[in-house]
Amino acid sequence: MKYAILSDLHANLEAVQAVLAHSQQQQCTHYVCLGDIVGYGPNPREVLELVRGLNCPVVMGNHDEYSSKDLHMAGFNPMASEGIKWTRDQLTDEEKSWLRDLKYTRNVESFVMVHATLDLPEKWAYVFDKLAAAASINYQRTAICFNGHTHVPVAFVRGPTGIVGGLYSKIKIEVGKKYFVNVGSVGQPRDRNPKASYVTFDLVNNLIELHRVEYDIEAVQKKIRAVGLPESLAERLALGR
Repeated sequence: MKYAILSDLHANLEAVQAVLAHSQQQQCTHYVCLGDIVGYGPNPREVLELVRGLNCPVVMGNHDEYSSKDLHMAGFNPMASEGIKWTRDQLTDEEKSWLRDLKYTRNVESFVMVHATLDLPEKWAYVFDKLAAAASINYQRTAICFNGHTHVPVAFVRGPTGIVGGLYSKIKIEVGKKYFVNVGSVGQPRDRNPKASYVTFDLVNNLIELHRVEYDIEAVQKKIRAVGLPESLAERLALGR
């Protein structure tokens, strides 16, 4: 059994299609989505349709929540706010209802999935350091938690001597440790690498592996400009930030 763990798709159809094709090459048998299906990108309905077609476990991201509810967007920068307002106008009532019904956390097999943090998943806090990771790991009842939200793939591991964290490419799961693993972003990476990011989890071999996938960035940029979304949303894709 092998899972593809996807997060922060952000209505980037070309990136999602490339990742799904790559995951098939990796012989993935199952999928999960850690939220932020919509927001920022030009194809919210098409990406949502793809995710729903996977019939996989999905948790809510902050852009999913704000795009499907009439909430005041305090805390969002102007670029993100514009993306959410535009996305609200694209989605049907049924699609918004589906997004609103998503849970903040879900348990799947031997792991838990969340968009942001386990301690306060509905507050959309970020985990960039060991202190923030510790707060989530204290609520973690499984050996592994996968999260997203920061768009930066890093992992934190708690063992007998404390928590260590940093960049990763492969992680071999060891008994007695807890792993809090950010899988990066499919649709808008922010680690200076513009390639789409996702993770596979091989349950047979207890191996987590990070993958980077090329996709047609220029095609997405053209669509962003064509629908009138902020130019910065197009420019950042090529920079991976």
